[in-house]
Amino acid sequence: MTTSSQPTPYGTPEHPRVAVRGEARLEVDPEIARIGITVNARGTDRRGALEDLARRNSAVLDLVKSYGEAVEKLETGAFVITPQLTNKGRGERIRAYHGRVHVTATLTDFTALGELATRLADLELTSVGGPWWALRPDSPAHGEARRQAVREAVQRAREYAGALGAELTALVELADEGAESAVPVARPAAPGGMMRGFAGGAESGEAPPLDLEPQRQTVHAHVNARFTMSPPRL
Repeated sequence: MTTSSQPTPYGTPEHPRVAVRGEARLEVDPEIARIGITVNARGTDRRGALEDLARRNSAVLDLVKSYGEAVEKLETGAFVITPQLTNKGRGERIRAYHGRVHVTATLTDFTALGELATRLADLELTSVGGPWWALRPDSPAHGEARRQAVREAVQRAREYAGALGAELTALVELADEGAESAVPVARPAAPGGMMRGFAGGAESGEAPPLDLEPQRQTVHAHVNARFTMSPPRL
């Protein structure tokens, strides 16, 4: 009968197994900031409300685009025009029309963010929400966190083996936490700051720009690792 010289994944007295968890937590500067812009219009005439909404929306888009490369992305998310009925009377009498357009701007130049947000909030019937700070999905910070988690797993396994007078001999398995389960592991989202503004009408002069400090982002990484080690000296 032939026997394999390879260690079994579940461990044996000759090749005990050690299972560890490696984790890393980094705090890094954000790479992008998003602001939400809502343009409103209201009037007793549908055509008039639409014309006001189109004019104000164009003013917002022109202002955001004027910041050039500081703006990475500009997206229109929703457009709504709603008739508002009177509260009295039996018929479906329309009192006014309320229109709304929502726009999202993503910026990479945070020095321009405060000025742009202030100028947008100063526009007629325009509200601004944010900023929401974030990292890009392909940010190098995610890779660095994963590498640190792996290094910690190896170091932890070595310490366990060393406490028994043994050495690591092979890596049996390395997996993201939750990779072996059908249920994804929830990750806590980094909280974002909030700035809101609403302008009822443009005023003379410009408001001073807001001083917005970027919020540090937390990156987590967790791995499960299994190693085999040499027989311990007990």
